[in-house]
Order: sequence, then C-alpha cells, then structure tokens
Amino acid sequence: MAKQIRRVAVLGAGVMGSGIAAHLANAGIDSLLYDIVPPDARDSDDPKARNAFALKGIETAVKIKPAAFMRKSDAKRITPCNYDDHADLLKTCDWVVEVVVERLDIKNKVFDWVEANAAPDAVISSNTSGIPLAEMAAQMSEGLRKRFLITHFFNPVRYMRLLELVAGPDTDPEIVARVADFGERKLGKGIVYGKDTPNFVANRIGTFGIGATFQRMVEHGATVPEVDAVFGPAMGRPKSAVFRTADLVGIDTLAHVFGNVLTGAPNDERLDAFEVPAFVQKLIDAGAVGAKAGAGFYKKEGRNILALDLETGEYGPSEKVRYPSLGAAKKAGSPGKAVKAVCAGDDKAAKLAWDVTADTLIYSANRIPEIADDVVNIDRGMRWGFGWDLGPFETWDALGVRESVERMQSEGRTVPQWVLDMLEAGRESFYVRDDSGSMTFWQHGGGAAKVPTSDRWFFISDAKANGSEIERNASASLHDMGDGVLLLEFHSKMNALDNLINDMANKGMDMLDEGRFDALVVGNQDPKAFCAGANILAIVMAAAQQQWDQIDGQVNDLQQLLQRFKYSDKPVVTAPHGLALGGGCEVAMQSAATVASGELYMGLVEVGVGLIPAGGGCKELLSRYLGDIPAGVDYDPIPFISSIFTHVGMAQVTSSAEEARQWGYLRPTDKVVLDIDARLQVAKQTARGLADGGYQAPRQRKFKLPGKSGLAAVELVLYGMKEGGYASEHDAKIGAKLGHVLTGGDIPAGTWRTEQDILDLEREVFLSLCGEPLTQARIQHMLTTGKPLRN
Repeated sequence: MAKQIRRVAVLGAGVMGSGIAAHLANAGIDSLLYDIVPPDARDSDDPKARNAFALKGIETAVKIKPAAFMRKSDAKRITPCNYDDHADLLKTCDWVVEVVVERLDIKNKVFDWVEANAAPDAVISSNTSGIPLAEMAAQMSEGLRKRFLITHFFNPVRYMRLLELVAGPDTDPEIVARVADFGERKLGKGIVYGKDTPNFVANRIGTFGIGATFQRMVEHGATVPEVDAVFGPAMGRPKSAVFRTADLVGIDTLAHVFGNVLTGAPNDERLDAFEVPAFVQKLIDAGAVGAKAGAGFYKKEGRNILALDLETGEYGPSEKVRYPSLGAAKKAGSPGKAVKAVCAGDDKAAKLAWDVTADTLIYSANRIPEIADDVVNIDRGMRWGFGWDLGPFETWDALGVRESVERMQSEGRTVPQWVLDMLEAGRESFYVRDDSGSMTFWQHGGGAAKVPTSDRWFFISDAKANGSEIERNASASLHDMGDGVLLLEFHSKMNALDNLINDMANKGMDMLDEGRFDALVVGNQDPKAFCAGANILAIVMAAAQQQWDQIDGQVNDLQQLLQRFKYSDKPVVTAPHGLALGGGCEVAMQSAATVASGELYMGLVEVGVGLIPAGGGCKELLSRYLGDIPAGVDYDPIPFISSIFTHVGMAQVTSSAEEARQWGYLRPTDKVVLDIDARLQVAKQTARGLADGGYQAPRQRKFKLPGKSGLAAVELVLYGMKEGGYASEHDAKIGAKLGHVLTGGDIPAGTWRTEQDILDLEREVFLSLCGEPLTQARIQHMLTTGKPLRN
C-alpha cells in the first residue's frame, strides 16, 4: 500500500503558498508553512519575529477575498515555520511542495535544503508555472529526482479545480499516482497530466487564446467591452472574459507568461500570437497593470467602471454591447448550442468569435502530443483551469467537426492532419459513446479510447446512456443508480421547485414504499445550482389573481413532501452543491443524511422577495437548534431563536459547506466532499449504507417556545433597525412575521409546539405576505432584474 499523505510542508508563504496551505486545511490536512527569517529578525530570539513572513502568509489567507478558508478556524491547522529553526520538522511531512519565487538559483538552494532535511520517502514537488522540470532536476540526486514532479495549482487554490501534474523521465510512476489520488480524493482537484513544456497545458492554450484575441480584435476594429461581451458567457466563458481576466491576473504577469513561450518554445508555429502588442506594453510601461494597480483595461471611478479606448488611450464609459449573434446565444439553451449560434452569425461579434475560435481549435490540435497526450487533458485543463464550459475539442464537436473543418479550409487555414484523418476514418466528432454507453475520444495516433474516469465518480449522463432513466417530465427525472438506490434529478431552470418536481418526487417515494428501491438520493449535476429556490413566478401570478387556496395547497404539498423525505422508513439522502437557496435549502435539510459539495452557498433567503421560508425551513432550524436538548433540561430558547432569526431574517448565505454546518444547515454527521464529481457516488454509498444498517426513521420533535414574550424582543430589535435606517417599514413587517413563526405564535411563554404547529404557522404567514402589494413588487423586481428590491 502506498504511503498516505497526512502532513504537508509548503515552502513559500506568498499568496500562492498560503493559498495551498489554506486549501490543505479545508481538506483536514495539517501543514507546515515555511519562509525565510526576516532580515531584521536574524538576531532575534522571538519566534513570532523569526516566523513573521509565515505568520503574515497565514494572516493574508484568513483575510483574503474570496475566502481561502472554508472556515477561518481551520487556520490553526497551519504551523508557521522558518528554514533556519524548523529544518528538523521537515522530516515529519509526507509531501513537500515548493512555492518560492520563480528564480532557478533560489529554487536550487531550496531543493538542496529539502534533500538534506526531508524524509527519504517524502514526495517532493514544485508549483512552478514557468521553470522547466528538467532545469530544476538537473542538480538533484538520482534519489530525489525519482520523487520529484511538478504540481501546478491554479489561483485561487480553493476555487480553481485544476491541478496539473508534470513528471520527469526519472519520476517514479507510483509517486505520480499517489499525488494524483491525493489531489483528487482529498483536495477535490481535477488532475490533468501535462508535459515539461512552457506554461504546461491550460496556460499554453489559454494565453494563446488571449494573444489571438488581441490580434483579431485589431483586425475587426473591436473595442474592449465588445471583446468581453463576445468571449464571456455567450461563448461559454466566465463573465470576466478576456480583459477583466487580464486585469485580475495582472497584465505584467500575462506578458511574463507570453514570454515563457517566446523563449521556451522557439518552434511554435504561432509565436506571433505571444508577442506583446504595443497597446499592452504601453499599459505595462505606465504601471497600469490591472486591478492591483487600480487601472488596466478597466478602471473604477466611484461606482462607474470605465473601459480603455485602445486608439486614444483614454478611459470612458463601458458601452452596452448588442449583436444579433449574442442575442441568439442567450436563447440557445446549452453552451454548445450557444457557441454554434454565435459562430454561425454574420455580424461583427460573430466574425470575431469565429476567427479566434478557429485559431484556438487549430492551435490546440497542433499541441498534441507536445503539451499533453490527448484531447481529454486539454479539454479538462481549459474547463477546470480557465472556467470554460467546453474545452477546445468539445467546442469543435459542438460546432460540427466536418462542417467547421470545411469552413476553415475554405478560408485558407491549415487543419492538422490527424483531425482530417479522423474524418477520413468516418468519425464525425472527437467524443463518441460506444455501444456499451462509455464515452470515447479520438486519439492523436488514430483509433478510439475510453475517456479516463474514476470509480469514485458518478455521472448522470453516463448512467442515462446506459438506460438508467425510469421516468421523466420537463422539470425532474428518476434514475436507477444501481444497487437498489433511486436518484431524483431536478432539471428545471436553475432547478427551481415546481409542481412537476413535487409530482416526480412523490412518485419516487411511492417506489420506495412499494419496495422497488431501498433508498433515494436527491441530487443533480447542474454546474451552478442544486436548487435556487421555488418558482416565484407561479407564486406571484397566483397572488395577482388572488388564488389563495392554490398557493396554500402548493405550499402544503411541499411541506408534506419534505416531511415524507425526512420521516420515510427508507433513507433519503440529499446531495446539495453550488446554490441551495430558499426551497433548495429546505429540500437539502429534510433528509436522513446530507452529502454536500465543499462549495455550497446555502441559505433561507425568502425575505429578499418579501416572504418567509414555508417549506419547513423554520421548523427544521428549530428542530436542529432546540430538538436535541435533553428532556427535563430547563433552557432559555431566545438565544437560539435569535441566532436563527439573524441567519434567516438577514437572508444570509453560507460561503461554504463548513459554514453551513456551523449555522445548522448541515448536521455534525453530514459529509462534505471536495471532489464534486464524487458527490453523487458518496451519496449513493451513504444511502446504501444506511439501508444496510437497519435504518430507522427519526421521531418528530417538540419545541418549548417563548411565544409573545419572545416576539416582543424580536420587535424591539426590528424597531431599532427601522429607526436607524437599516430596515424599511415592510422589512420590519416581514421580520415581525418571521419572529411570530420562530417564537411559536400567539402562545404563552414556555408552551410546547409540534412540528406541524410550526408548519401551519409558516404557511399562514407565507400566505399573508403573498397578499402584500409590496411583497408582490419585490417578487416582480427579482424576476425582471435578478436583484432584490428594498421598498
């Protein structure tokens, strides 16, 4: 059995090093964070002074935004160290990762120190982004070279899934396998295997795409805002697109990465794309290198974001960009269809999109096998490292390979021969499912191979290809996961709850009751949301027509469904990820167990549209805060209720699954999985384990609540907020109604209330707020703008 990685040394306490240490802490791994002794502390006996750089790194990781830690208290897992005083501790570490400045001479000194002090079987790696492995390994002993590889994390480490691994000719394959397993299983990283070439995989393709964009935008006369409008969500890219990304990364950093290719890949057929354009060099010379300098391609003045005019060098208002092709992308329905819609257009945006896309596809195909062995590693690199919805070859498939190749050739472009060979062989796309339902990819040398996967992963698309889908409607599906476990998948817009989901969920529960399945998992693989709440359009339409019985019936149906989930004789396991808001939070909470993704943004946010939680959210939080207090123990419920009121009344959303656990949205026993592709498989195993272990449903609980006296305390706080200008009259009304539910209603202090009592109060207050014109205005505003209204 391979040695486990239980403790890690991170050498270098800068932003990247401290970010790696923070993410190790997120995964429950202790680390030693090393840096040099500050020059002014070399004669000091004070440990804090001598560890100042490492301590500063930890402090930065605690304060940085977006948050590096899933919970700040995990910073205690990082021990600050320095090279002089703590060399003896290095031998306690199973993995040593170097993250020092990008200078070979300094790295060589660090590796000499590592070889003298590390355990003889420890993994040694570098996080370099630009220095070749061969140059670093040249001065190492043979024994160290066997344990050495590049582990290239992307920043910010917590949020960027990509981890590129580059092995040398002497690297022991077992070492590579050990790091890959640890990175995937413990850190939740997506592993891409690269070659010892400049910028490895993702940065090589990504920076080429930026360079090609610089070239083509000049040809097409496109502005900075136009480029970002084209190469943002319309083309399946992040909102930061090209120029906002450059500002965030640092324009000087981008130029440095360009330089890596210019100096390290002299035979690259597209070196011209890596030449820094004059307009970029002008910004660098002026010190306007992006967000860290306060100006780059964009500049913020007050509340306004100004864009750079590349012709005049002046900043001006960022204009609205509208083109028919971009409008078509919004209506396309999927990333692949959106890309095809844009590139098929005939306007300025479409022509720019096609030219850059064609350049990038051909360049990517020419990089195999130079930077990676296959299309899978390149596609994964761009999805996991640059946030693209589709990698280059997935994009090519979406465009239609034969159709796009013919267009490229008609325009005089040279398409790589291996792509032409694939078409000649009768294969029309890079990715095809074989007769067994497995996804295959076309290899550079010819022939198909199965896409590498893991037995820890579960993909609904793969299961569906093998006939897993039992029943489907427009909003939800039921799948047979195998081993007696049923899956309920939401697929409405943003997976919002509606009557169709409710119907399918009840059918799934009927299948459990009939003995067809032993357990149910509730989850999906939407890239953004487990469930963003209820369908508020249906609510506001019914309210406008005063169909109060219809609203009451729908809310009651949801309440009873989720009670059925929680109190079923067979286990229901929920698997939330991404957004789990409002009704989505209520679904996730009311289960036998929850298996959550580490990146979980969870909260009962109904007050943002003038309502309160009514699917059992208030009831469930009272159950979690008060339900476990032993019988006979006298307690004051008000502090517990105040905490619930703060989270719900302020529509607070967690920043991670661990924060959801702290707030009571997850139980202490619920699981958090950092590898998002493993989440459904772990949920299935959890459900199967509960069923095999003789699962018994919990008993319903009662709560001792303060009634009127407790509500008076809530109203006093609301009065202060209103008088201070922090809450409107309507905010205070909503808060008071929420307080009415949480304190148990119109009852004497110390009255015991049942779960159904609280559910009835939730429904009563929800209905009353639906009738408020100001609440209806809030819902309408959210539907039209996507933003909350304060009225």
